[in-house]
Amino acid sequence: MKVVVVGAGYAGTIAANRLARKVPGAEITMVNPRPEFVERVRLHQHIAASGAVATPLTRMLGDGIRVHQGTADKIGDGTVTLTDGESLDFDHLFLAVGSTVVPLLGSIPIGTWEGAEQAREALTRLPDGSRVTVVGGGLTGIETAAEIAGSRPALSIRLVAQAIAPSLSAGARARVRTALDRFGVDVVTDTVTEVADGGGPENGKGVVRLSSGAELDTDLTLWGIAASVPDLAARSGLEVNAEGRALVDEFLRSVSDPRIFVIGDCAAVPGARLSCATAMPQGAHAADTLARIVKGRTPEPYSMSYVGQAVSLGRRDGLLQVSRRDDTVRRLYVSGRAAALVKEGVCRVVKYGARTANYAWLPGKK
Repeated sequence: MKVVVVGAGYAGTIAANRLARKVPGAEITMVNPRPEFVERVRLHQHIAASGAVATPLTRMLGDGIRVHQGTADKIGDGTVTLTDGESLDFDHLFLAVGSTVVPLLGSIPIGTWEGAEQAREALTRLPDGSRVTVVGGGLTGIETAAEIAGSRPALSIRLVAQAIAPSLSAGARARVRTALDRFGVDVVTDTVTEVADGGGPENGKGVVRLSSGAELDTDLTLWGIAASVPDLAARSGLEVNAEGRALVDEFLRSVSDPRIFVIGDCAAVPGARLSCATAMPQGAHAADTLARIVKGRTPEPYSMSYVGQAVSLGRRDGLLQVSRRDDTVRRLYVSGRAAALVKEGVCRVVKYGARTANYAWLPGKK
């Protein structure tokens, strides 16, 4: 049995490792643009040069899993074609290309490895006193602003968003604002409409224009809003929703081709949040499902529940937001040094789970 896994993020990595363990003899090929596994939840640390986030895939994938460095161009009938012209045949395929960031011209996307690399290099060239604008009030923008402020206190950091931490409870949002204030981060409640004159040190100083008509000088603009997915599924003729995510059945198989499992951010699973907390269970469940099918057993529908969200606020502070199983937030949250330690532990456990395929999650309500 030939299996191709497209994308070596959390979902793809755990799927490949779990399948290798449960279906000995399967020919598994991992297709990824880079030879490393990137801890996407730590990209803010990479940007601020406060932590390592990349690990060679040879250390993350089990014995016998072949790594093909390349990019998938199109998925056909039992064949995936790569941009270099090579093609790989498959009996089953796991599509795990994640989500991506489409920034305004003149800003640098910080939700991708390539963007994080560019942002890191740009930051190293900025002299003290320079102004850095982070766009996006979600967890990515918050963590990036706090991390840079903590590691480069001589820079002037600004966070621009319509709302700060909208996915958290009111009390937790207030606690995040307190942490940002302590770091000296200037929070601007508005929407960015344009980044003029490049917005980066390689193009000179820029101007961030807001919907209110205000203009803010900036030396570097970082875009932290992840709002799209790669168009590989749509380009390959798989049925997708309005956001471009592939439609799947209750077993996480494409409704267009049951040989293709779609997992992680690029899968249109009702109620799913873009996060490693979603990607890991989906990758593991899809591998388990294929293993059951191969062994002639009846597959089980995908099911999971959430427990909360974790936010880094620099290296010594953090916040844990407790949620209901359907991901709606409760009033309860934990913050401070203890929360930072738990967040660090969560990141390590998730990476360990992807590498070893040992991972458990809370099932959804029946």
